[in-house]
Amino acid sequence: MALLSREFIAVPDDKKNQIVFKWPDLKIRKFTRAIVNADELALFINTGQVIGTMGPGRHQIDAQELPFLGMFIDAATGGNAYRAELYFVGTREYPGFTFGGRIDDVQDPQTGMIITLRVFGDYSLQVKDPTALITNLVGTVDVTNNERVAGWVSDQLLKVMRTEVTTQIVRNGWPILGLSAYTPDLEKACIAAANNQLVTYGVALVRMGNFDVNLSEADEVQLKNLAKDTAYSRLAGGFNRYAAGEMALGAGQGMAKGGGGDSGAFMAVGLGLGGQLAGGAGGPGVGGEPGPVPPPAPGFAGGGAGFAGGPGGAPAPAPVATVTCPSCNTTQTAGAKFCSSCGAALPPPAGHCSGCGTDNLPTARFCAQCGQPLGPQPVHCPSCGAEAGPGQRFCASCGTAIAPAATAAAPSAAAPANGAPAGGSQP
Repeated sequence: MALLSREFIAVPDDKKNQIVFKWPDLKIRKFTRAIVNADELALFINTGQVIGTMGPGRHQIDAQELPFLGMFIDAATGGNAYRAELYFVGTREYPGFTFGGRIDDVQDPQTGMIITLRVFGDYSLQVKDPTALITNLVGTVDVTNNERVAGWVSDQLLKVMRTEVTTQIVRNGWPILGLSAYTPDLEKACIAAANNQLVTYGVALVRMGNFDVNLSEADEVQLKNLAKDTAYSRLAGGFNRYAAGEMALGAGQGMAKGGGGDSGAFMAVGLGLGGQLAGGAGGPGVGGEPGPVPPPAPGFAGGGAGFAGGPGGAPAPAPVATVTCPSCNTTQTAGAKFCSSCGAALPPPAGHCSGCGTDNLPTARFCAQCGQPLGPQPVHCPSCGAEAGPGQRFCASCGTAIAPAATAAAPSAAAPANGAPAGGSQP
């Protein structure tokens, strides 16, 4: 009686939000009316193959209107029914599906650190080819359950992102801390790659929302601390000065609390790296030994150059030449005539030619460009040939008197660099 009483076939109101609805009966009565909505397509399936379709509108289930049904007359009903599966597939856009999870470990192009990336967001889905969806996905996923379909699509999306996001970051050198600036580019690339993966199954991502690629809290803290140390090193004029300041600050705070400091640079020094780190990136460490040089890298997003990189990834600038004040031992920029701390006159930098302005090696005695003497030339004893220092009257080896004319050629170490006469009497 149930077979004969049914007159209309359509998607029930409480199922209209399903991507795929399967009519529960395999026997469809002859001359039954089928209603297909404007955003749907009905498909007849037999032995896993699509045998015919019905577009939007009202249809009479009869071989005269749908000739392909003539092959599927159900003899058990005396020819009054057709035996086939009937699926209604929605072709509109279905929003509100979410995805999220761990992508992969990727090396940050800016710092060289290995970072674990995660991705979260939502997307909308649309069936582009109902026949491909039913043919290729039925048997793998319960297509009548939206959550099952969305879960399968989300797995495919994460699989694509593991490759696409990593490729984009490495290829373009995007900084992990500034990755949000490139979200639109990542979103566009992921949608295109995901649709290439999904096209075989007749579905496609239409758009994404709340797309976010982020990193674990521990990795974020590490990167932010490194960015802070880099920025403060530049402000302090070098990592050696910053580390020294951090040590002093950490020690003071630690003593006030009855313990040790726990800031980034202070902890690094406390772990046995202090003697090297205090020398700065490539600068002199304890005992004059060179400190460690961080690997070259572009600068942090919005923060300028890193330890060894220039702005925007440009090569690092050459080290600034310096000179030490003979009075207070403060380091000054080469070329300064007076000390900024005590006002004492500064000697010219070693190796700088006053004639042509060429910078030579500190051990050079003559300019490699013009041949001019770079400083006081050595004076030798006329008797034994031993070298005598500036102002020396007698040879330290044999006691022979050294001509005053020879020693007078060497300027006094106390003479100002600007050529002003030195104080005191001449020998």
